[in-house]
Amino acid sequence: MEVNGQTVDTYQSDAPIDMLEGENYTKAEGIITFRGNNFRDGASYGTIKISEKTLDEANAWTFSVGSMSKMYGEGSWTGCGWTGQPLIVRWPQETKQHMNMYDAAKADPDLVEVIYATMDGRIYFLDLATGQKTRDPVNTGFPFKGAGALDPRGYPLMFVGAGDDSPSEGAAKAFIISLIDGSVLYEFGVEDPFAWRAWTAFDSSALVDAETDTLIYPGESGILYIFKLHTQYDKAAGTISVAPEVVKWRYRGTRTDTTAKDGSNGWWLGMEDSAIIWRGHAIFTDNGGHMICLDLHTLKPVWVQDTLDDTNCTPVFELEGAEHHPYVYTSTSFHGGWRAASDRKASIPIWKVDAVNGRVVWENTDFECETISGVSGGVQGTMAIGKNKLSDMIFVPVAMTEGSKGKLVALSKADGHQVWACDFLGYPWSSPVAVYDAAGNGYLIQCNKSGYIHLIDGMTGAILFEMSLGSNIEASPAIFNNTIVVGTRGGLIYGLNIK
Repeated sequence: MEVNGQTVDTYQSDAPIDMLEGENYTKAEGIITFRGNNFRDGASYGTIKISEKTLDEANAWTFSVGSMSKMYGEGSWTGCGWTGQPLIVRWPQETKQHMNMYDAAKADPDLVEVIYATMDGRIYFLDLATGQKTRDPVNTGFPFKGAGALDPRGYPLMFVGAGDDSPSEGAAKAFIISLIDGSVLYEFGVEDPFAWRAWTAFDSSALVDAETDTLIYPGESGILYIFKLHTQYDKAAGTISVAPEVVKWRYRGTRTDTTAKDGSNGWWLGMEDSAIIWRGHAIFTDNGGHMICLDLHTLKPVWVQDTLDDTNCTPVFELEGAEHHPYVYTSTSFHGGWRAASDRKASIPIWKVDAVNGRVVWENTDFECETISGVSGGVQGTMAIGKNKLSDMIFVPVAMTEGSKGKLVALSKADGHQVWACDFLGYPWSSPVAVYDAAGNGYLIQCNKSGYIHLIDGMTGAILFEMSLGSNIEASPAIFNNTIVVGTRGGLIYGLNIK
């Protein structure tokens, strides 16, 4: 561990973190981190009004984004990639008045703002209703694959990390950005000498503990960054600042060759998923086949579970039964050459894990997946936890089940058996999003590599409506009331209404 630049053997936080239910993570209106909150259990806000069970193609809006040359190899980062979820928020009028929004956006009392970090190095700000820009983009020069995060206190702060090195700006890093004027308040992670792995990207989406003013941000270097932000926000004056004190936790994995940057000589250190936090514990999976439960008060692991392979999907968390016992649902990717070098096919387990002790409650191994160069099979998208009338099920996107095909499967939370499966011609790296009407009826939005977005009946798995968005959809949607926002690798951000 490292505390303010000094390596230490023991640690105890001055202000213990105690995050409660995900539904209480923020009072902000909208989706402000990947999968919504500290349970990572939803990327939709509000309820839908649905009658025709279709998507409104005629009134869809699009917004074009660019590309950026890759630092390594050939080609470019284009559009919106994995995980690529937008953030959607309705700012209070008092907060908006000090922001660098266009006058029309600032004056609109009904404005809901889409904030989308994309792979052309820019963060775009759009009107949810029209897709028109609400302010000038922030241009960092770094490609963003993962979703950013906003401050749950409603403060105008954004936390976002680069998904790759920049051909013009150098090694990847993470940023704390003022959403008053778009300025970078703080940077971290670049070529950190405390890291055992040289790769400094951030595909994870951060969380902030509002009570202790603490930012928690996993990195692909194998460091979990914990910042006491010392945020100073004057809402009336429209000023904001941070003065972070940093604590860093690092680890060595049992499978990891810590000298290998590209995995060629071993398994990787680092976290690409987004952490769960429940009470004072963070739960996350890593690139080297581990799920780790870490006590944030002492920075000591409570338990470690074997997850077999590089894990990219974010685990999801739920309190179940009369006693509200905590459980985690997760799965893994499949890297040919690590587990099945001969035929490049392997069974992809899906697990329910007891969050208290890390023990596997059940395991589903029904799905065999393969991988090809550049495209990993298995579960890359994050599961959706069923609620309301879907509360007995969890929904899992499975990629590369037959060549480039894939499926969305509903599994029983009780024992993991398959309830239904919905098959696609293109694999889903995108995460499913569950939405509900006022009566509790549930529907799923699922996108895939073929460029299709599907509206699916949550009880039966029947595809109610599908629509082509023209190119590969790796990014994960976010939904505000009836409006879906998602970006494609083809360089378009779409806004679509559920009808």
